[in-house]
Amino acid sequence: MNTQGLLAEIAEQLGHPVSDKLAVALREVPRHRFLPETVWVRDGQGGYRPIDRAADPGEWMAAAYEDQTLVTQFSDGLPSSSASMPSMVLRMLQLANVAPPGWTQQQPFKVVEFGTGTGFNAALLCALLGQGRVTTVELDPVLAEQGERNLEATGYAPAVVVGDAGKGWPDSAPYALVLSTFSVDQVPPAWLAQTIPGGRIVTPWTSSWCCYGTLALTISASGTAEGRFHDFASFMPMRPSIEETTPHGDHGQAAPILEVRSVTEVSPWAVAGGDLDAEFHLGLTVTGAFFSWDTTGEHVPVRLRVGDTTSTSWATVDFDGIHTTEFTVTQAGPRQLWTEIAVAYRTWESNGRPGVGRHGLTVHSDGGHTLWLDSPDHPLT
Repeated sequence: MNTQGLLAEIAEQLGHPVSDKLAVALREVPRHRFLPETVWVRDGQGGYRPIDRAADPGEWMAAAYEDQTLVTQFSDGLPSSSASMPSMVLRMLQLANVAPPGWTQQQPFKVVEFGTGTGFNAALLCALLGQGRVTTVELDPVLAEQGERNLEATGYAPAVVVGDAGKGWPDSAPYALVLSTFSVDQVPPAWLAQTIPGGRIVTPWTSSWCCYGTLALTISASGTAEGRFHDFASFMPMRPSIEETTPHGDHGQAAPILEVRSVTEVSPWAVAGGDLDAEFHLGLTVTGAFFSWDTTGEHVPVRLRVGDTTSTSWATVDFDGIHTTEFTVTQAGPRQLWTEIAVAYRTWESNGRPGVGRHGLTVHSDGGHTLWLDSPDHPLT
Protein backbone atom coordinates (compact mmCIF):
# COMPACT_ATOMS: atom_id res chain seq x y z
CA MET A 1 0.00 0.00 0.00
CA ASN A 2 1.70 3.20 -1.17
CA THR A 3 -0.46 6.05 0.08
CA GLN A 4 2.54 8.37 0.27
CA GLY A 5 3.25 7.86 -3.43
CA LEU A 6 -0.42 8.48 -4.20
CA LEU A 7 -0.34 11.72 -2.20
CA ALA A 8 2.68 12.85 -4.23
CA GLU A 9 0.83 12.10 -7.48
CA ILE A 10 -2.23 14.00 -6.27
CA ALA A 11 -0.13 16.99 -5.18
CA GLU A 12 1.37 17.12 -8.65
CA GLN A 13 -2.11 17.11 -10.21
CA LEU A 14 -3.36 19.79 -7.82
CA GLY A 15 -0.29 21.98 -8.17
CA HIS A 16 0.07 22.23 -4.39
CA PRO A 17 0.46 19.88 -1.40
CA VAL A 18 -2.63 18.09 -0.13
CA SER A 19 -4.02 19.77 3.00
CA ASP A 20 -3.19 18.10 6.30
CA LYS A 21 -6.82 17.11 7.02
CA LEU A 22 -7.33 15.53 3.59
CA ALA A 23 -3.95 13.80 3.73
CA VAL A 24 -4.79 12.26 7.12
CA ALA A 25 -8.16 11.05 5.77
CA LEU A 26 -6.52 9.53 2.69
CA ARG A 27 -3.98 7.68 4.86
CA GLU A 28 -6.75 6.47 7.15
CA VAL A 29 -8.98 5.08 4.39
CA PRO A 30 -7.28 2.24 2.44
CA ARG A 31 -8.47 2.56 -1.17
CA HIS A 32 -7.79 -1.09 -2.05
CA ARG A 33 -10.33 -2.23 0.56
CA PHE A 34 -13.07 -0.61 -1.54
CA LEU A 35 -12.22 -2.31 -4.83
CA PRO A 36 -13.59 -5.59 -6.26
CA GLU A 37 -11.31 -8.49 -7.14
CA THR A 38 -11.31 -7.37 -10.79
CA VAL A 39 -10.96 -3.79 -11.94
CA TRP A 40 -10.64 -2.39 -15.45
CA VAL A 41 -8.25 0.26 -16.75
CA ARG A 42 -7.94 1.99 -20.11
CA ASP A 43 -6.10 -0.16 -22.65
CA GLY A 44 -4.85 2.76 -24.76
CA GLN A 45 -6.96 1.70 -27.74
CA GLY A 46 -10.34 3.08 -26.72
CA GLY A 47 -11.31 0.09 -24.58
CA TYR A 48 -10.57 -1.44 -21.20
CA ARG A 49 -8.46 -4.31 -19.94
CA PRO A 50 -9.10 -6.21 -16.72
CA ILE A 51 -6.70 -6.52 -13.81
CA ASP A 52 -7.50 -9.55 -11.69
CA ARG A 53 -6.23 -9.63 -8.13
CA ALA A 54 -5.83 -13.40 -8.01
CA ALA A 55 -3.93 -13.52 -11.31
CA ASP A 56 -1.68 -10.52 -10.67
CA PRO A 57 -1.88 -9.21 -7.10
CA GLY A 58 1.07 -6.86 -7.60
CA GLU A 59 -0.44 -5.05 -10.58
CA TRP A 60 -3.85 -4.94 -8.89
CA MET A 61 -2.42 -3.36 -5.72
CA ALA A 62 -0.32 -0.91 -7.73
CA ALA A 63 -3.41 0.15 -9.70
CA ALA A 64 -5.29 0.73 -6.44
CA TYR A 65 -2.75 3.37 -5.39
CA GLU A 66 -2.24 5.16 -8.67
CA ASP A 67 -4.10 8.38 -9.42
CA GLN A 68 -6.37 6.86 -12.03
CA THR A 69 -10.00 5.92 -12.52
CA LEU A 70 -10.75 2.21 -12.09
CA VAL A 71 -13.93 0.79 -13.61
CA THR A 72 -15.61 -1.53 -11.12
CA GLN A 73 -18.79 -2.56 -12.94
CA PHE A 74 -20.08 -2.99 -16.49
CA SER A 75 -23.73 -3.00 -17.57
CA ASP A 76 -24.74 -3.88 -21.14
CA GLY A 77 -21.08 -3.74 -22.14
CA LEU A 78 -20.54 -0.20 -20.86
CA PRO A 79 -18.92 1.06 -17.63
CA SER A 80 -21.66 1.71 -15.07
CA SER A 81 -19.67 2.25 -11.88
CA SER A 82 -16.11 3.26 -11.13
CA ALA A 83 -13.63 4.26 -8.46
CA SER A 84 -12.85 7.85 -9.36
CA MET A 85 -9.35 9.30 -9.60
CA PRO A 86 -8.31 10.16 -6.03
CA SER A 87 -7.16 13.62 -7.16
CA MET A 88 -10.68 14.30 -8.50
CA VAL A 89 -12.21 13.10 -5.24
CA LEU A 90 -9.98 15.42 -3.22
CA ARG A 91 -10.62 18.37 -5.53
CA MET A 92 -14.34 17.95 -4.97
CA LEU A 93 -13.85 17.76 -1.21
CA GLN A 94 -11.82 20.96 -1.38
CA LEU A 95 -14.62 22.70 -3.30
CA ALA A 96 -17.11 21.40 -0.76
CA ASN A 97 -15.01 23.01 1.99
CA VAL A 98 -15.32 19.92 4.13
CA ALA A 99 -13.61 20.40 7.50
CA PRO A 100 -12.51 24.03 6.95
CA PRO A 101 -9.75 25.50 9.16
CA GLY A 102 -10.95 25.90 12.71
CA TRP A 103 -13.83 23.47 12.29
CA THR A 104 -14.38 20.90 15.04
CA GLN A 105 -16.52 17.79 15.07
CA GLN A 106 -18.69 19.41 17.74
CA GLN A 107 -20.07 21.84 15.15
CA PRO A 108 -23.25 20.88 13.22
CA PHE A 109 -22.46 19.67 9.72
CA LYS A 110 -24.52 17.00 7.95
CA VAL A 111 -23.69 15.80 4.46
CA VAL A 112 -25.52 13.66 1.93
CA GLU A 113 -23.61 11.93 -0.82
CA PHE A 114 -25.47 10.78 -3.93
CA GLY A 115 -23.80 7.81 -5.58
CA THR A 116 -22.32 5.46 -2.97
CA GLY A 117 -20.45 3.34 -5.51
CA THR A 118 -17.61 1.51 -3.79
CA GLY A 119 -18.08 3.49 -0.57
CA PHE A 120 -14.59 5.05 -0.69
CA ASN A 121 -15.76 8.65 -0.88
CA ALA A 122 -18.26 8.09 1.94
CA ALA A 123 -15.43 6.67 4.05
CA LEU A 124 -13.35 9.81 3.46
CA LEU A 125 -16.33 11.93 4.53
CA CYS A 126 -16.65 9.81 7.69
CA ALA A 127 -12.95 10.25 8.44
CA LEU A 128 -13.27 14.02 8.01
CA LEU A 129 -16.60 14.64 9.73
CA GLY A 130 -17.53 11.64 11.82
CA GLN A 131 -19.74 8.86 10.49
CA GLY A 132 -22.87 10.06 12.31
CA ARG A 133 -22.94 13.11 10.03
CA VAL A 134 -22.84 11.22 6.72
CA THR A 135 -25.68 9.77 4.65
CA THR A 136 -24.88 8.12 1.32
CA VAL A 137 -27.60 7.29 -1.22
CA GLU A 138 -27.28 4.75 -4.03
CA LEU A 139 -29.82 3.96 -6.76
CA ASP A 140 -28.46 0.46 -7.48
CA PRO A 141 -29.31 -1.92 -4.60
CA VAL A 142 -26.40 -4.22 -5.49
CA LEU A 143 -23.90 -1.35 -5.36
CA ALA A 144 -25.46 -0.06 -2.14
CA GLU A 145 -25.03 -3.44 -0.48
CA GLN A 146 -21.44 -3.80 -1.69
CA GLY A 147 -20.57 -0.25 -0.65
CA GLU A 148 -22.04 -0.83 2.81
CA ARG A 149 -20.01 -4.06 3.18
CA ASN A 150 -16.83 -2.20 2.19
CA LEU A 151 -17.55 0.53 4.71
CA GLU A 152 -18.29 -1.90 7.53
CA ALA A 153 -15.14 -3.89 6.75
CA THR A 154 -13.04 -0.76 7.21
CA GLY A 155 -14.79 0.37 10.38
CA TYR A 156 -17.22 3.00 9.04
CA ALA A 157 -20.98 3.03 9.49
CA PRO A 158 -22.62 6.00 7.77
CA ALA A 159 -26.28 5.74 6.85
CA VAL A 160 -26.36 3.82 3.54
CA VAL A 161 -29.73 3.93 1.80
CA VAL A 162 -31.19 2.95 -1.56
CA GLY A 163 -32.93 5.86 -3.22
CA ASP A 164 -33.34 8.11 -6.24
CA ALA A 165 -30.93 11.05 -6.09
CA GLY A 166 -33.33 13.15 -8.16
CA LYS A 167 -35.62 13.27 -5.13
CA GLY A 168 -32.83 13.98 -2.68
CA TRP A 169 -33.04 12.28 0.71
CA PRO A 170 -35.43 14.22 2.99
CA ASP A 171 -35.21 11.76 5.88
CA SER A 172 -31.89 13.15 7.12
CA ALA A 173 -32.25 16.73 5.82
CA PRO A 174 -31.36 19.53 6.09
CA TYR A 175 -27.74 19.28 4.96
CA ALA A 176 -24.77 21.62 4.99
CA LEU A 177 -23.38 19.78 1.98
CA VAL A 178 -24.85 17.87 -0.96
CA LEU A 179 -22.14 15.99 -2.83
CA SER A 180 -22.72 14.04 -6.04
CA THR A 181 -20.34 11.43 -7.42
CA PHE A 182 -21.97 11.40 -10.87
CA SER A 183 -22.55 14.17 -13.40
CA VAL A 184 -25.83 16.02 -13.94
CA ASP A 185 -27.15 18.41 -16.59
CA GLN A 186 -29.76 19.91 -14.27
CA VAL A 187 -29.63 20.45 -10.51
CA PRO A 188 -32.66 18.73 -8.93
CA PRO A 189 -34.84 21.21 -6.95
CA ALA A 190 -34.88 18.74 -4.06
CA TRP A 191 -31.16 19.32 -3.52
CA LEU A 192 -31.78 23.03 -2.95
CA ALA A 193 -34.79 22.43 -0.72
CA GLN A 194 -32.80 20.05 1.49
CA THR A 195 -29.73 22.29 1.91
CA ILE A 196 -29.40 24.99 4.58
CA PRO A 197 -28.67 28.64 3.69
CA GLY A 198 -24.92 28.96 3.31
CA GLY A 199 -24.69 25.25 2.50
CA ARG A 200 -22.94 23.87 -0.58
CA ILE A 201 -23.88 21.67 -3.52
CA VAL A 202 -20.95 20.16 -5.42
CA THR A 203 -21.50 17.99 -8.48
CA PRO A 204 -19.76 17.03 -11.70
CA TRP A 205 -21.48 18.39 -14.82
CA THR A 206 -22.47 16.98 -18.18
CA SER A 207 -24.35 17.97 -21.31
CA SER A 208 -25.33 16.12 -24.45
CA TRP A 209 -22.38 17.78 -26.20
CA CYS A 210 -19.67 17.59 -23.51
CA CYS A 211 -19.28 15.65 -20.26
CA TYR A 212 -16.87 17.83 -18.31
CA GLY A 213 -16.55 20.28 -15.43
CA THR A 214 -17.60 20.49 -11.80
CA LEU A 215 -20.21 22.86 -10.39
CA ALA A 216 -20.02 24.32 -6.88
CA LEU A 217 -23.09 26.21 -5.63
CA THR A 218 -23.85 28.08 -2.42
CA ILE A 219 -27.43 28.31 -1.12
CA SER A 220 -28.74 31.80 -0.37
CA ALA A 221 -31.23 32.81 2.32
CA SER A 222 -33.93 33.03 -0.38
CA GLY A 223 -33.40 29.41 -1.39
CA THR A 224 -31.62 30.03 -4.69
CA ALA A 225 -28.19 28.58 -5.41
CA GLU A 226 -25.37 30.31 -7.22
CA GLY A 227 -21.85 29.39 -8.16
CA ARG A 228 -19.23 28.69 -10.80
CA PHE A 229 -18.09 25.78 -12.88
CA HIS A 230 -14.57 24.47 -12.34
CA ASP A 231 -12.17 23.10 -14.90
CA PHE A 232 -11.86 19.44 -13.92
CA ALA A 233 -13.63 16.09 -13.83
CA SER A 234 -15.52 13.88 -16.25
CA PHE A 235 -17.86 11.54 -14.38
CA MET A 236 -20.48 9.02 -15.41
CA PRO A 237 -23.91 10.61 -15.86
CA MET A 238 -26.74 10.42 -13.34
CA ARG A 239 -28.73 8.31 -15.78
CA PRO A 240 -27.73 6.48 -18.96
CA SER A 241 -27.17 8.86 -21.85
CA ILE A 242 -30.13 9.33 -24.18
CA GLU A 243 -29.68 7.22 -27.28
CA GLU A 244 -29.52 8.90 -30.63
CA THR A 245 -32.98 8.89 -32.23
CA THR A 246 -31.96 9.56 -35.84
CA PRO A 247 -30.30 6.98 -38.10
CA HIS A 248 -26.63 7.32 -38.98
CA GLY A 249 -27.30 6.59 -42.62
CA ASP A 250 -29.49 8.75 -44.82
CA HIS A 251 -31.00 11.19 -42.33
CA GLY A 252 -33.65 12.10 -44.88
CA GLN A 253 -35.31 8.71 -44.25
CA ALA A 254 -35.86 9.46 -40.54
CA ALA A 255 -38.88 11.69 -41.17
CA PRO A 256 -40.45 13.52 -44.14
CA ILE A 257 -38.79 16.85 -43.33
CA LEU A 258 -37.17 19.36 -45.63
CA GLU A 259 -33.38 19.28 -45.89
CA VAL A 260 -31.65 22.66 -46.08
CA ARG A 261 -28.16 22.84 -47.56
CA SER A 262 -25.65 25.61 -47.03
CA VAL A 263 -21.96 26.33 -46.53
CA THR A 264 -20.21 27.20 -43.28
CA GLU A 265 -16.81 28.63 -42.44
CA VAL A 266 -16.95 27.23 -38.90
CA SER A 267 -14.80 24.13 -38.88
CA PRO A 268 -16.39 21.01 -37.44
CA TRP A 269 -13.11 20.40 -35.57
CA ALA A 270 -13.46 23.81 -33.90
CA VAL A 271 -16.68 22.74 -32.17
CA ALA A 272 -16.10 19.00 -31.73
CA GLY A 273 -12.36 18.44 -32.02
CA GLY A 274 -11.41 18.30 -28.35
CA ASP A 275 -11.27 21.97 -27.30
CA LEU A 276 -12.97 21.49 -23.93
CA ASP A 277 -13.54 25.20 -23.37
CA ALA A 278 -15.46 25.52 -26.64
CA GLU A 279 -17.28 22.23 -26.24
CA PHE A 280 -18.28 23.03 -22.65
CA HIS A 281 -19.74 26.38 -23.75
CA LEU A 282 -21.67 24.75 -26.60
CA GLY A 283 -23.01 22.09 -24.26
CA LEU A 284 -24.40 24.78 -21.97
CA THR A 285 -25.89 27.00 -24.66
CA VAL A 286 -27.09 24.57 -27.37
CA THR A 287 -29.06 22.24 -25.16
CA GLY A 288 -29.86 18.75 -26.40
CA ALA A 289 -27.32 18.77 -29.23
CA PHE A 290 -24.89 15.87 -29.48
CA PHE A 291 -22.35 14.79 -32.09
CA SER A 292 -20.51 11.86 -33.57
CA TRP A 293 -17.82 11.56 -36.24
CA ASP A 294 -18.11 9.48 -39.41
CA THR A 295 -14.69 8.73 -40.88
CA THR A 296 -15.74 5.65 -42.84
CA GLY A 297 -15.62 7.58 -46.11
CA GLU A 298 -19.05 6.23 -47.06
CA HIS A 299 -20.35 9.71 -47.89
CA VAL A 300 -17.36 12.08 -47.73
CA PRO A 301 -13.86 11.75 -46.26
CA VAL A 302 -15.00 13.14 -42.88
CA ARG A 303 -18.51 13.97 -41.68
CA LEU A 304 -19.63 15.48 -38.38
CA ARG A 305 -23.10 14.26 -37.47
CA VAL A 306 -25.20 16.34 -35.10
CA GLY A 307 -28.40 15.12 -33.44
CA ASP A 308 -30.89 16.46 -30.94
CA THR A 309 -32.17 14.68 -27.84
CA THR A 310 -35.23 16.94 -27.73
CA SER A 311 -36.53 16.62 -31.33
CA THR A 312 -35.99 14.96 -34.70
CA SER A 313 -33.63 17.73 -35.82
CA TRP A 314 -30.26 16.74 -37.27
CA ALA A 315 -27.37 18.19 -39.23
CA THR A 316 -24.26 17.03 -41.04
CA VAL A 317 -21.09 19.00 -41.73
CA ASP A 318 -18.90 17.55 -44.48
CA PHE A 319 -15.19 17.89 -45.15
CA ASP A 320 -14.44 17.03 -48.78
CA GLY A 321 -10.81 16.22 -48.14
CA ILE A 322 -9.61 19.38 -49.91
CA HIS A 323 -11.13 22.61 -48.62
CA THR A 324 -10.28 23.52 -45.00
CA THR A 325 -12.05 26.90 -44.76
CA GLU A 326 -15.45 25.96 -46.14
CA PHE A 327 -17.67 22.98 -45.31
CA THR A 328 -20.98 21.72 -46.67
CA VAL A 329 -23.89 21.70 -44.23
CA THR A 330 -27.16 19.80 -44.46
CA GLN A 331 -29.74 20.25 -41.71
CA ALA A 332 -33.38 19.43 -41.15
CA GLY A 333 -36.05 19.43 -38.50
CA PRO A 334 -37.71 21.98 -36.24
CA ARG A 335 -34.32 23.23 -35.03
CA GLN A 336 -31.59 24.49 -37.34
CA LEU A 337 -28.99 22.75 -35.22
CA TRP A 338 -25.86 23.75 -37.07
CA THR A 339 -27.01 27.37 -37.24
CA GLU A 340 -27.43 27.36 -33.46
CA ILE A 341 -24.02 25.77 -32.98
CA ALA A 342 -22.26 28.20 -35.33
CA VAL A 343 -23.88 31.21 -33.64
CA ALA A 344 -22.96 29.90 -30.18
CA TYR A 345 -19.37 29.27 -31.29
CA ARG A 346 -19.03 32.79 -32.73
CA THR A 347 -20.48 34.20 -29.50
CA TRP A 348 -17.93 32.22 -27.52
CA GLU A 349 -15.17 33.67 -29.69
CA SER A 350 -16.50 37.22 -29.35
CA ASN A 351 -16.46 36.84 -25.55
CA GLY A 352 -12.73 36.08 -25.60
CA ARG A 353 -12.95 32.28 -25.85
CA PRO A 354 -13.85 31.93 -22.13
CA GLY A 355 -12.66 28.92 -20.20
CA VAL A 356 -14.86 26.67 -18.11
CA GLY A 357 -14.20 28.70 -14.96
CA ARG A 358 -15.72 31.89 -16.38
CA HIS A 359 -19.11 30.20 -16.63
CA GLY A 360 -21.56 30.23 -13.76
CA LEU A 361 -25.07 29.13 -12.90
CA THR A 362 -27.94 30.37 -10.77
CA VAL A 363 -30.49 27.72 -9.82
CA HIS A 364 -33.82 29.09 -8.68
CA SER A 365 -36.00 27.47 -6.03
CA ASP A 366 -38.59 26.56 -8.69
CA GLY A 367 -35.96 24.58 -10.60
CA GLY A 368 -35.17 27.20 -13.25
CA HIS A 369 -31.55 27.57 -14.36
CA THR A 370 -29.88 30.84 -15.44
CA LEU A 371 -26.45 30.57 -17.05
CA TRP A 372 -24.02 33.48 -16.86
CA LEU A 373 -20.54 34.50 -17.88
CA ASP A 374 -18.18 36.09 -15.34
CA SER A 375 -21.04 37.32 -13.11
CA PRO A 376 -24.80 36.87 -12.71
CA ASP A 377 -25.18 40.32 -14.31
CA HIS A 378 -24.14 38.84 -17.67
CA PRO A 379 -26.59 36.02 -18.44
CA LEU A 380 -25.99 33.58 -21.31
CA THR A 381 -28.78 32.47 -23.62
